[in-house]
Amino acid sequence: MNTKTLVSLSLLVGIGAALHTIVPGFFLGMKPDMMLTMMFLGIILFPEKKNVLLLGIVTGLISAITTTFPGGFLPNIIDKFITAFLFLGLFMVASKLRKSIFTVGFLTAIGTIISGIIFLGSAYFLVGLPGPFVGLFAAVVLPAAAVNTITMIVIYPIVKGIVKKSTIATVH
Repeated sequence: MNTKTLVSLSLLVGIGAALHTIVPGFFLGMKPDMMLTMMFLGIILFPEKKNVLLLGIVTGLISAITTTFPGGFLPNIIDKFITAFLFLGLFMVASKLRKSIFTVGFLTAIGTIISGIIFLGSAYFLVGLPGPFVGLFAAVVLPAAAVNTITMIVIYPIVKGIVKKSTIATVH
């Protein structure tokens, strides 16, 4: 594994962890998962299976440790691992069509929704939910998808430009 890629991925995960910690909850203590945005950005910039594996495991563990969701430790690990590979698959299909800011934003919205379904589904089966699935989906997942999409649309061009101009890593 390239050391420069590892450093770049760790910076994204670190930023995601900081955002995940400081973003306030808005419904039953639940909040949008900014780790997802950084994980998706890492996958977009470095779309290799070993990088995705590392991102899925590390973001899952950090999200699990910092979660405010009651019993959310295992659902976070399950969610991030599965979502990382599903997002990679979606990105590979979409990047063959057209790689643009709109594609990246759309994929972020879809990826966040997939993540929310996996998280709520695994939480439902493992520990139960503090409210109805549909209510939590509408009150937390859909707003999180909007926030993550807007964040990605703002951050992606900036990070892509920085990575392109520097010798940190190669954008695929």
